[in-house]
Amino acid sequence: MVHLLLAVIYLSFVSLGLPDALLGSAWPSMYGPFGVPVSFAGIISMIIALGTVVSSLQSGRLTHRFGTGRVTAASVGLTALALMGFSLSGSFWQLCLWAVPYGLGAGAVDAALNNYVALHYASRHMSWLHCMWGVGASLGPWFMARALAGGRGWPMGYRWIAFLQIGLTFLLAFSLPLWRVHGSGSREEAPARALTLPQVLRIPGVKSMAAAFFCYCGLEQTAGLWAASYLTLEKGLPAEAAAGFAGLFFLGVTGGRALSGFLTLALNDRQMVRLGQGTAALGILALLLPVGGEYAALAGLVLAGLGCAPIYPCFIHATPEHFGAENSQAVIGVQMAGAYVGTCLAPPVFGLLASRITPALFPPFLLAVLLAMVLTHEGLLRAERRRA
Repeated sequence: MVHLLLAVIYLSFVSLGLPDALLGSAWPSMYGPFGVPVSFAGIISMIIALGTVVSSLQSGRLTHRFGTGRVTAASVGLTALALMGFSLSGSFWQLCLWAVPYGLGAGAVDAALNNYVALHYASRHMSWLHCMWGVGASLGPWFMARALAGGRGWPMGYRWIAFLQIGLTFLLAFSLPLWRVHGSGSREEAPARALTLPQVLRIPGVKSMAAAFFCYCGLEQTAGLWAASYLTLEKGLPAEAAAGFAGLFFLGVTGGRALSGFLTLALNDRQMVRLGQGTAALGILALLLPVGGEYAALAGLVLAGLGCAPIYPCFIHATPEHFGAENSQAVIGVQMAGAYVGTCLAPPVFGLLASRITPALFPPFLLAVLLAMVLTHEGLLRAERRRA
């Protein structure tokens, strides 16, 4: 039963990742017909992120009241509805409207599942869980590229993903009894009383960790959203090819998280984070190489994805250790909120830089966000050592 539940959780994270790279891969084909500037992708991304912030901050209360299984099933159903709405949209404002339920659904399921796995499963399962997210994020651009190459247009790409989400919603509804089963060797359960936001923010280190999440997700979302546009506008690739190649970043994330699950048997969460940060820096620097052209850029996207792979899951898995299992659901909700604020702000900021200056700022922007994440996380670790 425990393994069957884990399989359901893995499928849920595939579902969570599927739509995450759709907008970035489809946008080069979308913004022209809608009559909006290329930078307007950041507006949609920002609305989605705002929805995830709201639902992440409420995840502790929602999970406390309804349970992880029900929250997950309802959230996936909400994202399925939103994706179908995207596929039927005929104007930019309609895309903005459907971005609201998509963000609300994505934030709630993300926080609930991450806390459940952090409490009940070993670190390797957290890495493999996020590997499943990478599978979904890699498949999303592939579906979109197939729809575009087949002449069916970007709406069909969204529609295919919506149908997959609907199927998973039914699977989750039938699996609700499995959520009463906990993984062997699980950590302590969450408290009977849900913490308020001011109470969570008063816990030492929570604000710093939220800032680290802000930087990480700002980097990841900017890379996922703007990679296709960078390859098209700066490297000269056709939009159809760039849509597929943009998935290389998420392929790197996926492969890296599969490998990270094994590396966690020898390295702790802190060591995994540092290894990932160094690898991501090498990948971003490869995007700046004048030699190799588009091939260096494609290799850089893969390497940056490999570096990003262990950071997010190891951040999350360390949460009960840093802040206590009794506080983990509420703290993870705040961390998810910080992550989605980064998702909300970083992509539109780069969009403005790309439209007003040049898309060539893509690698330096990613490098600056990565450096901020390193400084924030290392500051948190130094503060913990001083307290100890």
